[in-house]
Amino acid sequence: MATSTPGTGTRCLVTGASGYIGGRLVPELLDNGYRVRCLARHPDRLRDHPWADRTEIVRGDVTDAASLREALAGVDVAYYLVHSMSSTAEFEDTDRLAARTFAHEARSAGVRRIVYLGGLTPRGVAEDRLSPHLRSRTEVGRVFLESGVPTTVLRAAVVIGSGSASFEMLRYLTERLPVMVTPSWVGSLVQPIAVRDVLRYLVASAGMPRDVNRTFDVGGPDVLTYRDMMVRYAAVAGLRRRLIVPVPVLTPRLSSHWIGLVTPVPAALARPLAESLRHEVICTENDITRYAPDGPQSPIPFDTSLRLALRRVRDAQVATRWSSASLPGAPSDPLPTDPDWAGGSLYSDERTRTVDASPASLWRVIEGVGGENGWYSFPLAWAVRGWADRLVGGVGLRRGRRDAQRLRAGDALDFWRVEEIDRGRLLRLRAEMRLPGLAWLEMAVERDEHGRTSYRQRALFHPRGLAGHAYWWSVAPFHAVVFGGMARNIARTAEAESTRAAETESTRAAETEGTRADGRESTRRSRS
Repeated sequence: MATSTPGTGTRCLVTGASGYIGGRLVPELLDNGYRVRCLARHPDRLRDHPWADRTEIVRGDVTDAASLREALAGVDVAYYLVHSMSSTAEFEDTDRLAARTFAHEARSAGVRRIVYLGGLTPRGVAEDRLSPHLRSRTEVGRVFLESGVPTTVLRAAVVIGSGSASFEMLRYLTERLPVMVTPSWVGSLVQPIAVRDVLRYLVASAGMPRDVNRTFDVGGPDVLTYRDMMVRYAAVAGLRRRLIVPVPVLTPRLSSHWIGLVTPVPAALARPLAESLRHEVICTENDITRYAPDGPQSPIPFDTSLRLALRRVRDAQVATRWSSASLPGAPSDPLPTDPDWAGGSLYSDERTRTVDASPASLWRVIEGVGGENGWYSFPLAWAVRGWADRLVGGVGLRRGRRDAQRLRAGDALDFWRVEEIDRGRLLRLRAEMRLPGLAWLEMAVERDEHGRTSYRQRALFHPRGLAGHAYWWSVAPFHAVVFGGMARNIARTAEAESTRAAETESTRAAETEGTRADGRESTRRSRS
């Protein structure tokens, strides 16, 4: 008798597919036989994911009822993995509106189940004493539970996995500070969970019976303080034991700036993470195992989850990162390719160089910019700009890259975002640093009229108000050093790489010919 996979014939809608959890959930659902549709504000930013050609991707927004109506048509299970990480006072209203709109359209479309991943709340703490972000997560879960659509709300605390914000915060705090003065919340108990277990529970939630409409606490087998987590990270990573000195004066706001200066996680994201650790967050039940039974290797212990995450980081196999979800701008933001420039003034710094290298060699250098490779000009200037951005709450340079060699649309790249990539031809980055305007950096591989390889680089800036114009002209004197040096050094690096590749190929050809000659000589001798 033939058997079928669990999700055969079931269609799932995944919101937040460009985010950390959503981007990992999609292939898990596909591998379990589910048909998957992804809702995205910017569908083109999903096109380079390895699973994109196995899914249906539709454009929409969780606050737009019309786009949701189309996206939810024919859907059996809807995953809501959208979180506002804004620090503005209106974010709770936005979360509430989005949840209500989604719930209403899901009920109208006949969706059989909503699955929502929220935050684990502390025991015995009144809702009005929770942090704004945790309170909003709780309210969103309640909206879905009261929607009339059977709902599964999974509540998790610290998620440990390569690329997760919680893991990177823990990793960089521990690695960079052998001695640290820390907030008092390092003594709070927390129940971390491996991202693999979170994904296992999310997939299992799609098959829950229709009468299940409730929250489930999900966590790993270890209950630890954050101090314990840092000590154990140091041990797993092979670092010397860290000296941790907690002090009571670091408020969540000050903590977020401290985290922002030490780790790649910007203060705006660090604050809700820090606020969620003010109270003890441990599971009060383990009922999820009725629907997703634990196996011999699950749930994954904390130390094992660290080893798995570190292995993926070191092997450059990070599938998604927390920064993937922090998409810049809005759909209405103009693009530098708009005809006649739809946004008004547009300043430009353009440089072109002939490169004595193959287009492939030049492209490899372009696609490898940022992260450990840097930006090929005046490192101090880039470092100072990154630090200045961190000091005003921006993302800075520390986000690095998801992958050391390959980029895809939507990737975070230091304080840029990959807005467009036409592999082998064009890389366009949109700035996510704090600026009085919009900025882009384009790098392109072209051919000149003589058929030679040409490198074209454009820095574009759309100023916002007088401050924007003042900013451009204040930094314009440095463009020759920064952008000119960048174009020159990228060209030189490509030429050096092309020369090395040619020498390697020549050596390999000579070795091959020598081996053939030896073979011919050996054959001649045997015949004689």
